[in-house]
Amino acid sequence: MLEYTSILKSRPYLYLELKKASALKIQGLNDNDIKYKAVKENIFAVTTEARKREIASTVINRIKILDEYILDKIISGNLQTSKQLAFYSILKTDRLFFEFMKEVYKEKIILKDYILKDNDFDIFFRRKAEQDEKISSWTDYTFYKLGQVYKRILTEAGFIKKVKREVQIIPQIIEAEVAKHLKDIGDTAYLEVLSGEVYGHI
Repeated sequence: MLEYTSILKSRPYLYLELKKASALKIQGLNDNDIKYKAVKENIFAVTTEARKREIASTVINRIKILDEYILDKIISGNLQTSKQLAFYSILKTDRLFFEFMKEVYKEKIILKDYILKDNDFDIFFRRKAEQDEKISSWTDYTFYKLGQVYKRILTEAGFIKKVKREVQIIPQIIEAEVAKHLKDIGDTAYLEVLSGEVYGHI
């Protein structure tokens, strides 16, 4: 099982970067090739050396857990599916974010409560801090930054939108073929989080 980390607070959605790296992976480039292109050719168009390496490390970590079918869908699928699967790559590589989506976002859809409040984040992080010693050592600022990044990722991926003063949840429709693939590879738990639906116990 993945360890809890707060690294996501400085590693956002990176959809276009992931899509570019996925295309290179499909073309046959390995992790070192992609890192070289990120640092030496600046394919992600960032200004500092540290940021080049950080983005390269993040997207490589995410595409490592994706199979060829999903990589291809990210590159050439319709925009909604492509963004959903980029989002899935974060769920697969960040345990705390996955648990937030499972315990807060999915539960709200099941209960037909489509408003996401700041308090939902506060309660979630407080509960996790009570359950885990490592999380309990994090500062209030870390929780604040994580909450901000979670909202940003959800917004960029099309899972929430701001309407006046409220943040509304946008339930997702998953392509039938993609849903079947995720079930076939044993990722029903992630499919449930993406769709807000329950497909049976795993």
